[in-house]
Amino acid sequence: MKKNRTTDRARILLIDEDENISYLLRKTMERDKYRIYSAKSGREGMETGTSICPDLILMDTALHDLDGFGLIRWFRGWTDCPLLVISAQNSYSDKVRALYDGADDYIVKPFHEEELAARIYTALRRRILNHPNTCYQSGALKIDFDRRQVMLSGREVHFSPVEYRILECLASNSGAVVTYQMLLEKIWGPYAGSGSRILRVNMTNIRQKLGRAPAEPEYIITIPRVGYRMPESQALMI
Repeated sequence: MKKNRTTDRARILLIDEDENISYLLRKTMERDKYRIYSAKSGREGMETGTSICPDLILMDTALHDLDGFGLIRWFRGWTDCPLLVISAQNSYSDKVRALYDGADDYIVKPFHEEELAARIYTALRRRILNHPNTCYQSGALKIDFDRRQVMLSGREVHFSPVEYRILECLASNSGAVVTYQMLLEKIWGPYAGSGSRILRVNMTNIRQKLGRAPAEPEYIITIPRVGYRMPESQALMI
């Protein structure tokens, strides 16, 4: 099956207490070049999720430390990334509840590896199709959302997952002001609180990495006491 280049770089958060199942799932997804982050409990999944900002979540609802359905709702409170449930529970009520709570799909264990791979690929592809503008460009700065690649004067600049998500959020809303609170909730979700120190630290790192040539405009404009804005994109690649 031909893969979309975005799926090759996608970050997948796997939450499952069964180490044997987790091992098999990781092998299946690593084969398709996904980047896998595993969590062995619900709370670890929450912490990892807010740290890496996943492109897709694959989780079991049978967790000893948290209510799995409550965890689905928690994720849905701050991220719209595809969320697939994998569970040994095959009752109609469990499936319906998970879907109403925010899951995009429900896969019953045991399952065939190819079926899982197809469902993951389809979920990621659907998200891409719902966000057709895949490139931002302003002066020497170019961001390819599809490849998750940031280029500056033809040179690739590397960012941490959180730094990239901030930059992506600003660039995808180019021309508009993104408030501090909007960024905090989008990137850190319920862990954001009311403080903005963590945001300022990341913004400082982003600006240092981007730099600016004397003749180039500011890539990120600060709107005092409100938020940030990036200049409107000069080119879009569909």
